[in-house]
Amino acid sequence: MRIMMSFITIIFFLILFSGILPNRVIASPSQIGPDSTYADADKLYRQYCAGCHGTDVRAFISPGWKYGTDKASIRTSIDEGRGNGAMPAFGDALTTEQVDQLIDYLQYGFQNFQKYEFEDEAFTHGTFESGSFKFILEKVASGLEIPWGMAFLPDGSMLITEKKGTLIHLTKDGTKIKIRNVPVVISRGQGGMLDMELHPDYTENGWIYLSYSAFREERGDVLSTTAVSRYRLQDDELVDEELIFEAQDYAFTRHHYGCRLEFDRNGYLYISIGDRGARDLNPQDLKRYPGKIHRLNDDGTIPQDNPFYGQEGIVQSIYTYGHRNTQGMVLHPQTGDMWTHEHGPRGGDEINVLQAGANYGWPVVSYGINYDGTVFTDLTEKEGMENPLHYWVPSIAPCGMDFVTSDRYPAWKGHLLVGSLRFSYLNLCYLENGQVASEEILLKNIGRLRNVKEGPDGYIYVAVEGPGRIYKLVPVQ
Repeated sequence: MRIMMSFITIIFFLILFSGILPNRVIASPSQIGPDSTYADADKLYRQYCAGCHGTDVRAFISPGWKYGTDKASIRTSIDEGRGNGAMPAFGDALTTEQVDQLIDYLQYGFQNFQKYEFEDEAFTHGTFESGSFKFILEKVASGLEIPWGMAFLPDGSMLITEKKGTLIHLTKDGTKIKIRNVPVVISRGQGGMLDMELHPDYTENGWIYLSYSAFREERGDVLSTTAVSRYRLQDDELVDEELIFEAQDYAFTRHHYGCRLEFDRNGYLYISIGDRGARDLNPQDLKRYPGKIHRLNDDGTIPQDNPFYGQEGIVQSIYTYGHRNTQGMVLHPQTGDMWTHEHGPRGGDEINVLQAGANYGWPVVSYGINYDGTVFTDLTEKEGMENPLHYWVPSIAPCGMDFVTSDRYPAWKGHLLVGSLRFSYLNLCYLENGQVASEEILLKNIGRLRNVKEGPDGYIYVAVEGPGRIYKLVPVQ
């Protein structure tokens, strides 16, 4: 009875104060159950778990658990970790009693999430405000599975990558067509089909660039890396395949692949590669591919003006290094500078402006700490390493970014939009003199926001996970 009354109370106040229901808001168990029972566990979850799994139990509502949801399996996951470091071990950071609290907390969520899951459609029933500016959401696609990359074709249709390894052509009338002959990917951990970019002269040459997790078998296990290929689209099929980039450091780990793609004004292609979870091995080593931003000619050859070109023993495609996991990259529309953002661990997400040959410090300097609460560096700056333009503590888990150039959004024009995976919102960074002066949270609780792009029609589009869908932000006059 107390649970049901709490649930009814939540809905009442959501309606009273917001005018709409949040999209698929899944609260934490402490919000719907007796607070005295789950309050301590909720604090532990937010401190140790939310950085990767989000601030609620949404990520755990799935029948596809690899290691099981019984108490013994969950205890092993928390105490010992899983997946070659993808899930850190917390046995030294948490007491037995605290682990017990977290297990009860999660299992309560598994059993009761139906009581506080709201309808997806409710999120589109209302007007959103940003200062004096108002807009609504128009759903342009649904039924997707973790949409990752978006690209707009000249006819007004859209291409969408799904992490599981598919490429969707969304026609102007909303029809979804599955494209054939896509690269074979390994979709596990953070790997899969990732970003997509059209060649700047797409109307002339038709090249489409895809980044993805390539793999090979070795010693009875599967190793993976980040690769980029280009194709042309013909009759709902990819043709003329050319592999233009393959990070040679194949690894057993399942995370930190990157990988964003972006062209600059000179037609160079920038590729972000995460550190693959090997922070003390890869980011500072110029003989290794991970933890870097790479720059190529459009055909995959190495530009001769790359900062390390011709230096023996160094990966020639490296443009910058010392990165953790860059999942946002966009060209500044006025300056032509390449802006990126990357994930920190617990804290220390960064926005950076790339400079050729520069070292961005990971893991020597950081504003973050280990997921288990321990400290891996006391330094937040060091001579010879670039300071971030902006950083977040706690982490928002940024993903996707774009500058607003359209006259459709006069209050946002010239400013930067960033998606948040952890907190499920769209973050608006107001810029002054090239710096982040202030921030505003938009679309709170929309879901894990994977990408944001301004389309050629001047509208802003956002890609959201769980369930996968794409919205268009439509201003209200």
